[in-house]
Amino acid sequence: MPSSGRHVTMLTEGTYPHVHGGVSTWCDQLIRGMPEVDFHVLALTGSGREPVTWELPPNLTAHTSFPLWGPDPARAGSAPRGAARRRFQDTYERFLLAVLDPGAGHDFGEALYELAALARAGRLTAALRTERVLRTLMWIWTMPHLPTAAARPTVHDALTATDLLEHALRPLTARISGDRVAHAVSSGLATLPALAAQHFEGVPFLLTEHGIYLRERYLGYRTAPQSFPVKSLLLGFYRELNTLGYRKADLITPCNQYNRRWEERGGAPVERIRTVYNGVDPAAFPWAGPEPETPTLSWVGRVDPIKDLETLIRAYAITRAEIPELRLRLFGPVPAGNEDYRTRLEKLAAELGVTDGLTFEGRASDVAAAYAAGNVVMLSSISEGFPFSLIEAMSCGRATVSTDVGGVREAVGDTGLVVPPREPAVMAAAVSALLHDDARRADLAARARQRVVDRFTLHRSVDGFRRIYLELAGRRPEPQAEPDDWTVALTDPWRTDTAGGAWA
Repeated sequence: MPSSGRHVTMLTEGTYPHVHGGVSTWCDQLIRGMPEVDFHVLALTGSGREPVTWELPPNLTAHTSFPLWGPDPARAGSAPRGAARRRFQDTYERFLLAVLDPGAGHDFGEALYELAALARAGRLTAALRTERVLRTLMWIWTMPHLPTAAARPTVHDALTATDLLEHALRPLTARISGDRVAHAVSSGLATLPALAAQHFEGVPFLLTEHGIYLRERYLGYRTAPQSFPVKSLLLGFYRELNTLGYRKADLITPCNQYNRRWEERGGAPVERIRTVYNGVDPAAFPWAGPEPETPTLSWVGRVDPIKDLETLIRAYAITRAEIPELRLRLFGPVPAGNEDYRTRLEKLAAELGVTDGLTFEGRASDVAAAYAAGNVVMLSSISEGFPFSLIEAMSCGRATVSTDVGGVREAVGDTGLVVPPREPAVMAAAVSALLHDDARRADLAARARQRVVDRFTLHRSVDGFRRIYLELAGRRPEPQAEPDDWTVALTDPWRTDTAGGAWA
């Protein structure tokens, strides 16, 4: 049944409804803003045991947690034999060559869809757990013209890389009903079910990017413990998947022009890109009123390395040497797995001698009050999309100092100070300039709120997506049948071959 635009499957990875943060806030706003639309959420998680941390809206009629780790959701069967094994081996070899040797002309998308057919038959996990798969990877890694050859990859590297890849490909088993619009709210793994549903069932595929997924993978792998060959495989996979998502999405809705430029360079057709800015409700984030008497910097977000709180703490220490009474209040939760990062920040504050003026406030029950707690609201991230914390602070009528990443400059315009990332001395100079100029701070604050009211309201954002859902439902893509020459019994193209090959 074709989609009416009133049935949407939202695909998330590590965010809504299990984690609080900007993307999760956006998801919740979008669902609540369209009570007439029936939403399903397919959430890619770690173990599947993550609790739901949001109160789910009544029109979110189904929520499925899809774990990337732990037991295989598809309950993997046995590995293919006979002609099916040879077909898989050929497909997997082309897949690896597309990832590791992109100049060789192999079609990543074609190979991925063939692997998706195997995943849907419940066989991909078992197929990837064979010695032949490891030998294939080792052979390609050691091709003389590839940089991985000089790294002298080991069997342990091959085992590690194959295991990570198997878990990353698990979302290919997820199904999306043909009467829905598939809305992936990030690039990367969340696009896998949408790509498969678009290809096999003709489900319209909408892609929204907040942060730049591929850039964040590259940033994350800089300090990852894996060897170079493992990183090369995983980053190559994310690169090709990112490009495929850009090329295949029926519509891409970046939340800022910065993202749009990335998407165009990544191969997205210009005519399929439509910028829709994030929005806030000015009534929910009203004018904050008088500033605190004690000079205070306020920060709101999740305690995460990508927020680069080290730079913020260093900038605070520099400014505090000039303004001894200055305080820094950090509002936000510490996500599971980031406890060591919080400890590192506390140690840094101790080393800089500013522990007595810095407080970790935890998750704020009243976010508007958290912004009001500062004379200046800070943002120190090394990667952002169109950050809610920034436009929320602007709506509250607070001057801001933020790093020049993602759509920050588009959000702020001329109503706040924007500084380069990872430069605490420059950030400190901007803070000092604002704290010493009450009139300038007040002028920036007033213009910041007006900018939100004029450009970045929640109503404007939600209404844009309401129209997009209806539009996509009206131009449903043509489904592609699974390869006939693979189909022998029922609809399983991987089951056996006419010469008598069979599953183990």
